[in-house]
Amino acid sequence: METIDRIKEQISENTILLYMKGSPKLPSCGFSSQASQVLMACGEKFAYVDILQNPDIRAELPKYADWPTFPQLWVDGELVGGCDIIMEMYQQGELQTLITESAAKNSSAESSE
Repeated sequence: METIDRIKEQISENTILLYMKGSPKLPSCGFSSQASQVLMACGEKFAYVDILQNPDIRAELPKYADWPTFPQLWVDGELVGGCDIIMEMYQQGELQTLITESAAKNSSAESSE
């Protein structure tokens, strides 16, 4: 499977997806650590992809997303942004709303299928 196809599949299969360096429990950079911490604080499950373990995704995702840095948060197939945007949204209460509504919408969609 082509890298871009894998990226598209990951984004479509995961309601809340964080592309990051490392894992939420063991982040490999401060920005990834901050992003995963605020996502965990939102209280919903989210998927992640460790770009350090996936150099092909690390190389291709910035071109696909038209976003040069990591981490990258994707919700409902849309790029939300990187660490600064995630932190700002969290501080304003917008991230919690986005994450909660997205998780609720998708869990009700799953239970009705």
